[in-house]
Amino acid sequence: MKVGFALVLLWSLPITNVLAELPKPQNLTLLTLNTQYVLTWDWDQTTTGNSVTFTVEYMAKYKMKMKKNWSRVCERTTRTRCDLTGSDLHYLGMYVLRVRASAGGVNSDWVNKDFCPDKNASLGPPSRVEMAPVGNLLDVTISDPMTSTQHSMKEHVLYLYYRILYWSRSDDPQGLKPKVLDSSNNLVTLPELEAWTWYCIMIQSRYDYYNKTSSYTEPQCMQTEGDTPYWQIFLYFLVSMMVCFLLVLLPSYAFFRFYRVLKNTFYPSIQLPAHIQEYLCDSSPGSDMPSLLAAVSEAELCCGKLTICSEVVLLEIHVPPPLSAPPSELEQDSGRHIRQDSGNSGICSTEGGSTQQGCSCGDQDRPGSGFLAETGAGQDGGDGFYAQQEN
Repeated sequence: MKVGFALVLLWSLPITNVLAELPKPQNLTLLTLNTQYVLTWDWDQTTTGNSVTFTVEYMAKYKMKMKKNWSRVCERTTRTRCDLTGSDLHYLGMYVLRVRASAGGVNSDWVNKDFCPDKNASLGPPSRVEMAPVGNLLDVTISDPMTSTQHSMKEHVLYLYYRILYWSRSDDPQGLKPKVLDSSNNLVTLPELEAWTWYCIMIQSRYDYYNKTSSYTEPQCMQTEGDTPYWQIFLYFLVSMMVCFLLVLLPSYAFFRFYRVLKNTFYPSIQLPAHIQEYLCDSSPGSDMPSLLAAVSEAELCCGKLTICSEVVLLEIHVPPPLSAPPSELEQDSGRHIRQDSGNSGICSTEGGSTQQGCSCGDQDRPGSGFLAETGAGQDGGDGFYAQQEN
């Protein structure tokens, strides 16, 4: 009987040594921010090498007494961390998390850790901070911390508020003695500021029930404004008028001028009189020659020769004194000078003996032309005519 017990004891001894060689995970820690949860642990890889795997499970704490099934999150993972963000853990619930190691078909003992997001999860700072000057004050717009599903953390933390630190950059460049302002509003106006001064701010999220405080945001600076001087208002008005003129009036004026040039070029408003237009174009069908050129051609055809006479200067004719003896009738006729002005007739004639020469120019009359005719008795006793032209 004693020999059999000894054999059973020796046979079970290797199994006990194997179980003892697989330790449990150590130092379970939760890395949290708002609704993001990551469970981490420590493991010495030198004892088992890289063949060890881990399993993570969780269960609501009130279900522990009912011995419900555990919800498994990570199974046979070689990493020493497990992300529980997508496990739908209620922010106000209480849970039990556990981890064990496995190697060569042998499992270590479970290591448990209690977790309540409302109590243990860290609170994040505001997701965004914006500043805007309003006269000599500053408006600060604060965006709430966001959950993993991009919702406001105020849905889970009802009494969330913000602590605002602000200081003047000229008086306190390092922000060693800032002013403090607490507010649960998302729009805050900083009081007691000076005009045309730079101010810097940092904001922190706070939850007093569990003494939760987030880290501060990065410092942001903005300059306040003041009353706008009248000269600056007038300058803004002039600049706006100039911009309006350059962008609206000048292109409109240029287009109007261009339109008028085109219209006056192709559709002139001043037309030639009707009595002049009828001489410019020949109205006969099938003719494209201007009427004025046609008239000139007809004038050249009807006149073989055109003589242009200059202005006539009349000569004074002195009649000799009468002789003592009365001249005969023939001598009186020969001593009589007849002066005749041709006027505007344009006809030049010379008669002597039985020869005549003449030129007629149709309608081509020239004012100022004329001739001087003198009649006298010829040698043959007949009447003769001759023309004398003088310049």
